[in-house]
Amino acid sequence: MTQHPLEKLAATNPEAEIWWDSSPLIYPDWEAKTLAAAPADKRADWEGQLNRFYNADTVASEGTMGFRGVTTNPPLSLQAVQVDPAGWTKRIKDIAAADPSLDVEGVYWAMYLELVRLGAEAIRPVFDKSGGKFGFLSGQVDPRFVTDGEAMLKQGLSIYAQGPNVMVKIPGSKEGYEIIEELTARGISTNNTTSFTVPQYLVCMNAVSRGLERAKSNGVDLTNWRSVVTHMSSRLGQLSDWQTEAKARGIDLSLMEIRDGEEAVLKRAYWWGKENNHPSKMLQCSMRVEKDDAGNTVSRHIADFAGSDMVYTCPPGYIAQLMEAEDELAPFDPKAIEREPNPASIAKLMKLPSFRQAYEYDGMKPEEFAHYGSFQATAGEFAKATRQTVDFVRMTIEG
Repeated sequence: MTQHPLEKLAATNPEAEIWWDSSPLIYPDWEAKTLAAAPADKRADWEGQLNRFYNADTVASEGTMGFRGVTTNPPLSLQAVQVDPAGWTKRIKDIAAADPSLDVEGVYWAMYLELVRLGAEAIRPVFDKSGGKFGFLSGQVDPRFVTDGEAMLKQGLSIYAQGPNVMVKIPGSKEGYEIIEELTARGISTNNTTSFTVPQYLVCMNAVSRGLERAKSNGVDLTNWRSVVTHMSSRLGQLSDWQTEAKARGIDLSLMEIRDGEEAVLKRAYWWGKENNHPSKMLQCSMRVEKDDAGNTVSRHIADFAGSDMVYTCPPGYIAQLMEAEDELAPFDPKAIEREPNPASIAKLMKLPSFRQAYEYDGMKPEEFAHYGSFQATAGEFAKATRQTVDFVRMTIEG
């Protein structure tokens, strides 16, 4: 049996978790296409790896899977619709017919909640078998409302209502952290998304702590409560203003130096949480397979953190890239999480205002979070995907 690189990563710490970053609804179709394109000498190994990660029959009969959770967002939900357009066309028409008072946005939201519900139901046996520790699915509030606290709270509650194993994804805006506190106070599990910087992570963890205190004082059941704080790795270094600011200052910034900066931000937040015994887990997404300066194939977003107990949520494309590169990747160092980031790179990056905003504990005030470059670029991308899905609903209704 050949292990997938992610299985090898998980073996460096029994508390590390590999999650699936898409709807469970698309996994069978993606798996079939991936195996159909596999090299002949790799097909059997890949089939075993993908089957261990997720097999609907095994989930239903045994309540186990290699993935310990699932994250979704608007672009990923759109993928689920695109895999089965005929099925979702019928669902949309049924929703509209069942409640003629719904406008296009209302039908879209009802459809989105159904996507969340179906995904959560698919992995519910894992939640039940683990006593509520694993088997969560994250559903995200509408990214068009990242600064509208009232709308996010209303939507967060409707997402949570889709199943006991549903975790609510809330953006890393000032208003988002206020909602994370409120949901936590009600015993609702949360996933902080569109978050990139140390100041955001500290505000998030403090919001969670306040929410937990309120929940405990009110006797709220926290048995199955969880909190994860997302670090959107490559989106931090490549969608922020680091490169623009470096160029303006005559600084040559390589891809590996950018990765050093991303590593430094996440490790600072990770160790702050550990030193303060915080119950939230750091979750890493937006990871890449690429060449380092020496021409070696690497995925530093996992290699630099081996030995940690964090969550790694992995989209289909990344999982496939790791399989394609499995023979080129170096073994994981189980003490990589303890390594200090390259000090020369950090010294160079500290000359950039937007890196200091991301790295320093007081680099930003909460009202600045939604204006940070990576936040704006990512929220814009998610909002666009939401509008595309809404338009799919509109075209379906209009015929």
